[in-house]
Amino acid sequence: MHWREKIVSPEEVLRQIEPGMKIFLGTGAAEPRTLIRNLVNTELPNIQDLELIQLISIGDLMAFKDLQAQKFRLKTFFSGWVASEAITVGLVDLIPSRFARIPGLIESGQLPIDAAFIQVTPPDEAGYCSLGVSVDVARQAIERAKLVVGEINPKVPHTFGDTFIPVNDFHWLVETDEDTLYFPRWPVDETFDQVACNVASVIEDGSCISFSIGPIYEALGRHLVSKHNLGIHTPFFTDALMDIVKSGAVTNRNKGTYRGKSLASYAFGTNELMAWLDKNPLVEFQGIDLVFSPVEIGRNPRFMAVIPARKVDISGSIALHIGKGAVATTPGEAADFINGAELSRGGCTIFALPSRNLKGEPNILVSLEGFPNLLGLRESVDMVATEYGVANLKGRTVRERAQALIDVAHPDDRQKLVDEAKEKNILYHDQIYLPQCATLYPFDITARQTFKGGIEVRFRHIKPSDEEEMRRLFYRFSDRSVYYRYFSPIKTMRHAKMQQYVNVDCNHVISVVALVGPPEEEHIISEARFVKDRNRPYGDIAFIVDDNYQGLGIATFLYRMLIRIAKERGLKGFTADVLASNKSMMKVFEKGGVPFKATISEGVYELVIPFEE
Repeated sequence: MHWREKIVSPEEVLRQIEPGMKIFLGTGAAEPRTLIRNLVNTELPNIQDLELIQLISIGDLMAFKDLQAQKFRLKTFFSGWVASEAITVGLVDLIPSRFARIPGLIESGQLPIDAAFIQVTPPDEAGYCSLGVSVDVARQAIERAKLVVGEINPKVPHTFGDTFIPVNDFHWLVETDEDTLYFPRWPVDETFDQVACNVASVIEDGSCISFSIGPIYEALGRHLVSKHNLGIHTPFFTDALMDIVKSGAVTNRNKGTYRGKSLASYAFGTNELMAWLDKNPLVEFQGIDLVFSPVEIGRNPRFMAVIPARKVDISGSIALHIGKGAVATTPGEAADFINGAELSRGGCTIFALPSRNLKGEPNILVSLEGFPNLLGLRESVDMVATEYGVANLKGRTVRERAQALIDVAHPDDRQKLVDEAKEKNILYHDQIYLPQCATLYPFDITARQTFKGGIEVRFRHIKPSDEEEMRRLFYRFSDRSVYYRYFSPIKTMRHAKMQQYVNVDCNHVISVVALVGPPEEEHIISEARFVKDRNRPYGDIAFIVDDNYQGLGIATFLYRMLIRIAKERGLKGFTADVLASNKSMMKVFEKGGVPFKATISEGVYELVIPFEE
């Protein structure tokens, strides 16, 4: 039987539907739009009390009035996009489930399916249709359904992977020539762009990433094109990912599964994306049982799960988005990728959000009690990124988490957060907060350098949340290092003293810390600062370097960095006091490239370092 003999009109298909049937509809950009439109608009008497099953309802064909007509009821596993409001008012049934488990529900018959409407490409010479840009559970639905109808659309791209279905598996075929479902690229404002920039700063070369839809991902794509050897294992392939692949930043060579291929279940995007995906061997489409599998995700080293958040509290609890744009919207939908990141060697979960919403309300709060769509897995939150930086939460106490998250909150919200955290005994009652530290924080002070032995070090300005790391650094010093830095044999560095050290007024003090290790586990190994002289345009400079990292050139790099920063801020020179026995520190000044004058008094060199003679 030639496949064209199976072609019928949409009305002929609908005449075979019986009341009470459970119909699976293709998902995402692969919605069989002609079949759905006819299903919604038909007056056939047999179209009654139908159950429509669609993993992700994102199309525009099913309006509230259609759901209210009670001819059919929609079941979905996804509460974002169109379905969100309908679920709230009781017109759509949400099935809470981990996405990786959905194929098993269909295969076992626990979620019965009587008919399946699937959008496909025209058959090739071998008699196979491609599922195109939505694989999800289509294969399982086809195997379980008693009636399988393929909607042939020549505008659907042929994709590779587990996408090919023999045309003989379809009982009937319907032809259409209308456009498939396209989505314009998401607009990105300055705030989202900065959030994405901060997320990109902790995604290292060789990482494997997941993507979704929304302004954070659109902006993130722009900031990842300069990376190297990235991998892609993602539910949704988008225009932003296409840009990253085309830039050469993606090679997939470090992946532990589907090496050399970008893996996805869906594609959402523009006509340009769909044309690029057509017969493109760089992208592999597989079912959600594989793409959402935590075990498969975890096979990829350094898997970075980037998830948009709606709100976060200062303990690290997350409220996820609701409604349009909420793709990883419920805990069940996000959990698979969070667990996959936990199984991945060097994996990390990053939640991203602006510090305030569009109404100007804070997105970082002391508590999320009463908020819907709570993730409830604060132990799995490694990082939180806003436009003001990245809070590292992994392995930190609740107090340390609070300090880190307050550091990335909107500056105008931080005082209130500190006060409320003190009231709830999350922060110490003597916790210092300097408003000028928040408003004047120098984001421009940042650098990255590789030193002897291939040790990569990152540099940035000190933050109030660095208190514990600076205390740990102090207690790693030898007695000699402490004496060289503080000119006295200090044995303890308590909270009261250290918090004064890390809370600096950037009008008068510039303090740069050096960090090593992956971003989610970074440790401070050095600190250098200068304090402006209130009577003349000079700054007094001091250094300290972890004993295990001395002799690598870190102090020299910091010295030159501070010279540049001081010049940019109008200083004319430095002063410094160095013990005569501290030969290594004197070598730092000698290698700094700036002449200095030294006088000795009572065993201490007093240095004057004018930048220009």
